Amino acid sequence: MADPLSATFAALADPTRRAILARLIESDCSVTELAEPFAMSQPAVSKHLKVLERAGLVSRGREAQWRPCRIDAGPLKDATDWLEPYRRLWEARFDRLDAYLAELQAQSPAPKPPRPRKSR
Repeated sequence: MADPLSATFAALADPTRRAILARLIESDCSVTELAEPFAMSQPAVSKHLKVLERAGLVSRGREAQWRPCRIDAGPLKDATDWLEPYRRLWEARFDRLDAYLAELQAQSPAPKPPRPRKSR
């Protein structure tokens, strides 16, 4: 992928990779620890990690024999910054819809209470 934003969105397109990122928010983990909740092999998890690494979302360290994976939120900030104008657009549209619905509600007469039923 040519640009970092495309790599970020491509990496986030997969639910397994999103779940890996969610796990890494809690703490750094080894590949073995990351593979535990998934019905897939460690090599399959490693492939997902490589995609996340290429996107800059994950880095791997080395502490003696332990190779922790950790999240890097920088690319997520870039994605959020890119999405922000669209969030504002939808927020403004919902505000206009709320105003329109309030106007309609003000124009309609109050509903009449239901009449009691006659017993037989």
